[in-house]
Amino acid sequence: MLFREAETAALEALLFVAKDPLTPELLGEILELDLAMIKELLYELRTRYAVDSCGLTLLEINGGFKLGTKPKVARYIEILYKQPAQALSNAALEVLSIIAYKQPVTRGEVDFIRGVQSDRALATLVEKGLVKDVGRKDGPGRPILYATTEQFLLHFGLRSLEDMPDLEAGSFSDDEVASAQE
Repeated sequence: MLFREAETAALEALLFVAKDPLTPELLGEILELDLAMIKELLYELRTRYAVDSCGLTLLEINGGFKLGTKPKVARYIEILYKQPAQALSNAALEVLSIIAYKQPVTRGEVDFIRGVQSDRALATLVEKGLVKDVGRKDGPGRPILYATTEQFLLHFGLRSLEDMPDLEAGSFSDDEVASAQE
């Protein structure tokens, strides 16, 4: 029906231009639609983008939505912007995983867990927008507390922090181990 197509197009346009993920409630306000209709339209878009021939995907991050590109087309986007994706160093990945699981956490706490200084790796993560300053800890020197960002969730394809694997020994499936090694 024509009404639905116009609303779907408007929703798609909003998700395309949004810098940050948009909540269903905000989308409902903007489009003047009830929450049930917004959820139905989001489902339709997710289904539309699920086909292999489409380079876009509907991303859900912390209860909000936005359009993004599928990982399989990343190399073409890198060519366009002439900036190949730079892999994170092992040190940066260690620091990032500590922050992700212990957040909010201070640099000193990260250093203690790793047994080495983490200044450079932490600076890299902040520069890439994967980690941010979220305040100061009460105590001597009032050290900065760090936590992950929405960019972290986007980068690793997570909807929220609850989607991260459990830390218990042996809790990783064979598929998770294989995808982490890629």
